[in-house]
Amino acid sequence: MRIDIVTIFPEFFGVLDVSLLGRARRESLLDLHVHDLRDWTHDRHRTVDDTPYGGGAGMVMRPEPWGEAFDALLGDDDADAVVVLPSPAGVRFTQPLARELAHERRLVFACGRYEGIDARVAQHVAGRARVMEISLGDYVLNGGEVASMAMIEAIGRLVPGVVGNPESLVEESHEAGLLEHPSYTKPQVWRGLEVPEVLRSGNHAAIASWRREQAVERTRRVRPDLLPPDLADTV
Repeated sequence: MRIDIVTIFPEFFGVLDVSLLGRARRESLLDLHVHDLRDWTHDRHRTVDDTPYGGGAGMVMRPEPWGEAFDALLGDDDADAVVVLPSPAGVRFTQPLARELAHERRLVFACGRYEGIDARVAQHVAGRARVMEISLGDYVLNGGEVASMAMIEAIGRLVPGVVGNPESLVEESHEAGLLEHPSYTKPQVWRGLEVPEVLRSGNHAAIASWRREQAVERTRRVRPDLLPPDLADTV
């Protein structure tokens, strides 16, 4: 998978060189590229924003540098690329959506700032690629960088080979509609708190049953809205 990121703060994405994403990048499992939007400006101040039509507070990112950025990044063979616009006005980012995007050949993240990107940019790009406005959650950030990084990590770890043991992805939170069960490691007793006996029993069927029960109970207590219909009826 190739992932391009366009931002006015390219230094923010230095984190892409560490941890699992850094290894995936070095091993060419993920082809990651970060671009400075100001490279597509032509005035001495490298201007990327201006006042909004219709008045109001804040500034809006100008369409010209974004248009040139997409001209440079999207070729004639990129009709299947997905352009992601992080926005609090977008659809909510979820684990199923992360799995869907992990199957794409090419993702381009456009990190807006201020009051967002001139709306004509999305209209124009939609004629060349699939455009998705995606929200990380019901809150507002200063820009699209944090949201893009969160989405890239969530999507990237689902690309085959990025996570060393793919079985570790199966029982995570938001898989099968449930939050993940509690996890424990050594020592058996820590500060008076003991690891549940069932996890030390060696009885794999009992352990699987306990983990399922704990996942259901945690979901019921913390996020009842996530419970599958067959379990929600028992809340």
